[in-house]
Amino acid sequence: MLLTRAAYAAHMDRQQEFVLRTLEERNIRFVRLWFTDVLGYLKSVAVAPAELEGAFSEGIGFDGSAIEGFARVYESDMVAKPDPSTFQVLPWEAATDGGHYSARMFCDIAMPDGSPSWADPRHVLRRTLSKASEAGFTCYVHPEIEFFLLRELNTDGREPIPADNGGFFDQASHNTAPHFRRHAIEALESMGISVEFSHHEGAPGQQEIDLRYADALSMADNVMTFRYVVKEVALGDGVRASFMPKPFAEHPGSAMHTHMSLFEGEVNAFHSPDDPLQLSDVGKSFIAGILEHAQEISAVTNQWVNSYKRLVHGGEAPTAASWGAANRSALVRVPMYTPRKASSRRVEVRSPDSACNPYLTFAILLAAGLRGIEKGYVLGPQAEDNVWSLTSEERRAMGYKELPGSLGAALTEMENSELVAEALGEHVFDFFLRNKRTEWENYRSHVTPFELKAYLSL
Repeated sequence: MLLTRAAYAAHMDRQQEFVLRTLEERNIRFVRLWFTDVLGYLKSVAVAPAELEGAFSEGIGFDGSAIEGFARVYESDMVAKPDPSTFQVLPWEAATDGGHYSARMFCDIAMPDGSPSWADPRHVLRRTLSKASEAGFTCYVHPEIEFFLLRELNTDGREPIPADNGGFFDQASHNTAPHFRRHAIEALESMGISVEFSHHEGAPGQQEIDLRYADALSMADNVMTFRYVVKEVALGDGVRASFMPKPFAEHPGSAMHTHMSLFEGEVNAFHSPDDPLQLSDVGKSFIAGILEHAQEISAVTNQWVNSYKRLVHGGEAPTAASWGAANRSALVRVPMYTPRKASSRRVEVRSPDSACNPYLTFAILLAAGLRGIEKGYVLGPQAEDNVWSLTSEERRAMGYKELPGSLGAALTEMENSELVAEALGEHVFDFFLRNKRTEWENYRSHVTPFELKAYLSL
């Protein structure tokens, strides 16, 4: 339920009072104010507790031109305003004397006049959520986050060494860090982030931890926290964690399969008891929106050169815009675990990888789905075959659009997209394209070990 302006202000006042009281009671010495740049990198500035009351009322000023995509040097003054509802104590940061901890809060980025910064990914997601709210919807998200545990991070071009030799769902597979997942889950839950499942994934060293569903903005904050926590816990267990989409040529990459649902009050708008799949017309149009705009949103859901090493034929990731019930070869899957449970009817988008910017990814997926609902897109027949095994000709005959095969192709699709430009806003849209074109051109001009091995003798 949406709060009135007065009720929201009163709620925030209570949240601020709770934070200030907790700082004193827990003897917290440092508060880390977190925010995210356009590319999804976590940024932080630490303040002393004595400064926090002023930060709540006025924010913390910083040089926005030093942050990727935020501001040009001649308009660089920006303000980070902490959101007290995101306050959590960091569980592993007790000082050596045993009594002092650090805490964190996410920030909304504003201009000096108090208006929201168009460059703030959190604001990008808020705008799309406001559009959903105007249509009567609340968006919930549940991600399945995959990543690798490695013995070390090799940045000199050598192939990394997995931390174990385990496979899918293996119980006793850990050569090193045998209790990593338990430690990670304990740390996440101590920060109020609920974990639904965890298990070893298919590749050596590959893990999956699934977060319990939450509203999209809270979940984007949770994903950023998740990546930080996982890396910290891994270091404590003597290994390193990587969210690189595809670190091994011979093994599947790391996805962030994203389950989404829209609710109208307490009612799941995706559920219909009269449909064979229990899927409503709203849910079908939402899927149709994602399929229709799949090519142009790919650069956001899969934003790195390496992302497209995962999205290849014969892999375990989608390469065509198709949908299906319980079909993991499709881009959008309708899970059928509990077909008669109204609250659990949702759709799963399988293209995003775990190195995306979650704020922009959730915003762009929601924008595409809402466009499908708004325009009444009609959902075509579902894929009943293994889409991975179909030839390009067979896919075209079935009407499936091929997803971009490289970052360069994805940027071309994005550049011509009115939907993406509107969802991201002009500032983020322009910066993202410029930054990613540079990344693509740098990659194109780089001579790889593969090329030297294959062509040097020529």
